[in-house]
Amino acid sequence: MYNEQIENLINLALADGELSEKEKQILFKKAEAAGIDLDEFEMVLDAKLFEKQQTIKAAAPSVAAPKSDKFGDVKKCPGCGAIAQSFQTKCPDCSHEFSNIGANVSITKLFEMLNACENERKEENVSIGGAIGGFLANSYGLGGGDKVTEKKRSIISGFPVPNTKEDIIEFLSLALPNAKVKISMWTETGPERKSKEAIRDAWKAKCEQIIMKAKFSMKEDKKTLEEIMSYAKELGIK
Repeated sequence: MYNEQIENLINLALADGELSEKEKQILFKKAEAAGIDLDEFEMVLDAKLFEKQQTIKAAAPSVAAPKSDKFGDVKKCPGCGAIAQSFQTKCPDCSHEFSNIGANVSITKLFEMLNACENERKEENVSIGGAIGGFLANSYGLGGGDKVTEKKRSIISGFPVPNTKEDIIEFLSLALPNAKVKISMWTETGPERKSKEAIRDAWKAKCEQIIMKAKFSMKEDKKTLEEIMSYAKELGIK
């Protein structure tokens, strides 16, 4: 709808299903500079935020809400009580490091959901004729293979962006092998190859989303940002 730069900024700002005041100000400033009607822009932004929150909600399992340190749309520092914007890893007032705050959905739960999808694929292959059905499903896309791949892509893309440095580093370390998986052009062809490429690209896109969000919001924590950028280098993300 808007130019590529503004669309990318919107996607990065909404990656975690939240929109801080700082992010909002930057988006409105860019929109105004591009000559976009701000009332219209606000309406579109609210719609995109709602859509993202619904995607995250649909992908997340139904679990009891953990004890939260949130105060409205921001965090309260346990050290001094100051308000810190979402995704900050240090208190801007007292430099207290935010730790031991779990992400909305743990990385372990993400892999459990993906494994459940893979089990669903196996069950569908069996349901259309055992080994022969599995062969046909893999070779010709029968038995729900494309559906399972799309479901896995949706789970990965809708996974909430971690908001503490421990969760960010953990996610990137576990996601990296999946985002760099090698696919042989000689032995892997057809639907199987397309499925692997789609999942690999989904992991890489999620890593890029997290890395770009960190670059945007973690400038005060140079040590953590340096570690995150080492993952970016491995993935070829600038």
